[in-house]
Amino acid sequence: MEAKTPLHRPALDPATVTARTGTGYPTDEMRKAVAGRAKRALDDALGLTTFGVNLTRLEPGTASALRHWHLRQDEFVYVLAGELTLVTDEGEQVLGPGTCAGFPGGVPNGHHLVNRTSTFALYLEVGDRLPGDGAEYPDHDLRVRPTSAGWRYTRRDGRPYG
Repeated sequence: MEAKTPLHRPALDPATVTARTGTGYPTDEMRKAVAGRAKRALDDALGLTTFGVNLTRLEPGTASALRHWHLRQDEFVYVLAGELTLVTDEGEQVLGPGTCAGFPGGVPNGHHLVNRTSTFALYLEVGDRLPGDGAEYPDHDLRVRPTSAGWRYTRRDGRPYG
């Protein structure tokens, strides 16, 4: 078998991008929901600045995030492999390879993806990078807002955790 020629920008092999597995959620219970999530920030690796693209892998039993909605940011997801349950205010539906979903910014429809199968799932997550975004979490006493030091999670009334 012939060896692949290494790619260089503007192209890349997503496997060469280090996966992020952590979260800024303020409690162990919240962090546990996404413990099997790994995001590869393709946008940053390619120098993109106006929109974001993550290649995200969810292990069995893992959620993409706590159910949330963004104040400004549009979000789009496209399933590449596996099966994911999309949970929104309207209920649940199953997404498989080749299906997608979109969430307009400013629309208070809490959503997330959950892998309820026994195998991993893989999807692309695309969003804009408008300043002043934030998110609300309808199932938790949680919200997030940008600060000069990064994202700041607080309770809904603005009180800090901890």
